[in-house]
Amino acid sequence: MSNHEGHRERLRNRFLQEGLDHFQPHEVLELFLFYCVPRRNTNDLGHALLERFGSLAGVLQAPAGELKRVEGIGENAATFLTLIAQLERYYQTHRNDDKILPTLNDCGNYLKNCFVNRRNETVMMLCLDAKCKVICCQEVGEGSVNSAAVPIRRMVELALGSNAVSVVLAHNHPSGLAIPSDEDIQTTKRLALALDAVEIVLVDHIIVADDDYVSLRQSGRYFPEECRVNF
Repeated sequence: MSNHEGHRERLRNRFLQEGLDHFQPHEVLELFLFYCVPRRNTNDLGHALLERFGSLAGVLQAPAGELKRVEGIGENAATFLTLIAQLERYYQTHRNDDKILPTLNDCGNYLKNCFVNRRNETVMMLCLDAKCKVICCQEVGEGSVNSAAVPIRRMVELALGSNAVSVVLAHNHPSGLAIPSDEDIQTTKRLALALDAVEIVLVDHIIVADDDYVSLRQSGRYFPEECRVNF
């Protein structure tokens, strides 16, 4: 066994014995890259990635095209690294399938996970049954919540198609604060009225920024009496 192969085996065994908790960021990247860069010193690549993107989070959130600008990072490695962050979001969302969300805080914490590592403004809709059990949580568009790419009609159709009793609208502010704009509030009003016409309740509108979120209902920014439910 060569020294190169021996080093990889030692690092793998260390991970299997103690997990990632005591790994340095460059060692985490080195280990990841074992599986898509078979014949290169991935320790050097780990350092190069951190130097370019500043942190492990910066590397994992970087677009594939930017990752490939680092010498030694090809198509496979770039795809693999971008997959890691999206896998985290997918896991955080789907591990809660069939979950019951009886409070606004439960809804907010559930939806917060849906925006992990999303770089673009995205609109999600959470559909609940009469017992506040999750029916589905789907992306309904990219862009601001009041943009033409996120039509009210599509959201109403999703709620009806899911046989939802109530829904929670959510969107993120990727590079800002979780503070609702006037446009956010106007869109909330329009959706609440459209859903009310088909006897579905808009429970809340959640705005997410990083690890923080704001509930329009809890903040008192908008929600008329006819839209209030026992949350």
